Amino acid sequence: MIKKPITIQLANGLEARPVALLVQVASQFESEIHIESGKRKVNAKSIMGMMTLGLGTGECVTVYANGEDEDTAIESIEKYLSGRK
Repeated sequence: MIKKPITIQLANGLEARPVALLVQVASQFESEIHIESGKRKVNAKSIMGMMTLGLGTGECVTVYANGEDEDTAIESIEKYLSGRK
């Protein structure tokens, strides 16, 4: 298992469409992926779970990945949340 703090740099934070895209990114991987904000930790492959976090631009989250492709999963999620293409 690896974890990494990531600052959300998407212009509108994680509202409905960006959450749906994040879930698509996370769902590409076999690894279990969770995102933690404060005391809440949710499955990054769950649209409803991610929406409950209500994350905005500039907020810092911790991303956890556990599985065979965990390194690639963390890199892809960091790339997306950082606004890099």
